[in-house]
Amino acid sequence: MKFIILIVAVLLLVWLVRGARGRVAPPPSPPPTPAEQGPQPMVACQHCGMHLPRDEALPGRGGVFCGDAHRAAYEKQHPAG
Repeated sequence: MKFIILIVAVLLLVWLVRGARGRVAPPPSPPPTPAEQGPQPMVACQHCGMHLPRDEALPGRGGVFCGDAHRAAYEKQHPAG
């Protein structure tokens, strides 16, 4: 009888240890990338006309631009009046 109680106690201990190890929280998932967030509205660069997502466009005088160089070139050609 003592042998059966010992076996049951050992099995219970193994079950508890394995269960505690399995309850570790999974690592947090990384934030979604822009591609995973869904489609974004597209805008055109005021200088060259290239289309790009609105989140990547740079605002400037006269519209949005695909980069600093095009924003500077546009603002040089169209001075504030």
